[in-house]
Amino acid sequence: QVQLVESGGGLVQAGGSLTLSCAASGSILSINAMGWYRQAPGKQRELVAVINSGGSTTYADSVKGRFTISRDNAKNTAYLQMNSLKPEDTAVYYCNGDIRNTYIGALRTYWGQGTQVTVSS
Repeated sequence: QVQLVESGGGLVQAGGSLTLSCAASGSILSINAMGWYRQAPGKQRELVAVINSGGSTTYADSVKGRFTISRDNAKNTAYLQMNSLKPEDTAVYYCNGDIRNTYIGALRTYWGQGTQVTVSS
């Protein structure tokens, strides 16, 4: 089975930095895109950043210049480096990945359980 395990969430002061990690494990044949999403209370879940298997990245306008998504293919791990954090960045952050399971074969999207990021003013 495939699962994503997140780490790195927590509390941080405005202007501070935080790095999230998302490690995929299990019966993985390959991983295409990996992404980070977030959902704040009263808001829809939104895409924060995505990185494809070749390292090409896309960011939401709200985080451009502040957040950096990266990946370590050898570790099947994605990272989200968050700098210059603002209170409005407070949300539950979810990692996902488009993963080809060894047994299923076709690409499927898997989600982590989410990690809380709280930015205080």
